[in-house]
Amino acid sequence: MNVRVDLAAPGRVLAIGAHPDDIEFGCGASLAKWSDGGAVVHLCVCTDGSKGTWNPDANLASLAQTREQEQRDAAKILGAVAVHFLRRVDGELANDLSTRAEVCATIREVRPDVIVGHDPWRPYRLHPDHRAAGLLAVSGIVAARDPHFFAEQGLKPFRPQTLLLFEPARVDHVETVGEHLDRKVDALLAHRSQWRSTMAIDDTDEDAAAGQRAAFVGGLHDDARIAGLRAGVRAGEAFARLDDL
Repeated sequence: MNVRVDLAAPGRVLAIGAHPDDIEFGCGASLAKWSDGGAVVHLCVCTDGSKGTWNPDANLASLAQTREQEQRDAAKILGAVAVHFLRRVDGELANDLSTRAEVCATIREVRPDVIVGHDPWRPYRLHPDHRAAGLLAVSGIVAARDPHFFAEQGLKPFRPQTLLLFEPARVDHVETVGEHLDRKVDALLAHRSQWRSTMAIDDTDEDAAAGQRAAFVGGLHDDARIAGLRAGVRAGEAFARLDDL
């Protein structure tokens, strides 16, 4: 399969993720690169992240607030100008009419050239929110481009140029990101509430955390090298690409 490398510099980008930190894992370095190139980058986070802990006694309302602030901090690191929070309950995201309408409205308001999101068709995908968020991105595009969907919004229809899907079932596009991997790392580490559960970093033991953090960062660099090999570049982020939306 032919793999294309690097979009023409987009003017506006919207990344749609299921939970706080999903966008950073999937396309954080690409977003930082596009932002540095002058793109106006927006993030849309579908759930509140309230189940993102292994602590059975955690205050989930407090965790949701923490994760929202962490997402804002990470967005600043990547150069994003805004985060749109849909605040659906973590683990209960659905491609239903009301959520699809919110995604549609976000697309019509942001008017992005490029949308980035989860690949909903990846086989054996475990987390239902990731699949639902991918379907919401696709369904939102279909709705946003047609004037007869959600006409009551009073927003002009809009058709993006390109959809990039991260965690792809097939790879046919790679963004070169070598110079921006450190920003991806920093943005992910801004999600400190997820160090233990998602990144295998013990934030209660500084000595242990240093080595674990190094291992986590090394894994991100390994993934970027593997993605880059598909396109003959030193480091990349891999996507499935859909044009002519």
